[in-house]
Amino acid sequence: MSDNDRSPPASKPEQTTSSEHLNIKVTDNNNEVFFKIKRTTQLKKLMDAFCERQGKPPSSVRFLFDGSRVQPTDSPETNSN
Repeated sequence: MSDNDRSPPASKPEQTTSSEHLNIKVTDNNNEVFFKIKRTTQLKKLMDAFCERQGKPPSSVRFLFDGSRVQPTDSPETNSN
């Protein structure tokens, strides 16, 4: 976990029964953190919460979804196919 230049975190949307909320799992090596967010919520909120829980500065972490970099201004709606 000491190598912050790698891209360990990955977010993966998991649909719930509600069409308005998503359960998102963020993984970092051996850690898994689950978040429940609205489809329209900017992912910056999730990214900041994850970094705070892991004690890492946001500038040292990269978030990926299906191999593509996720931007803080993205939302689950903008990343859905």
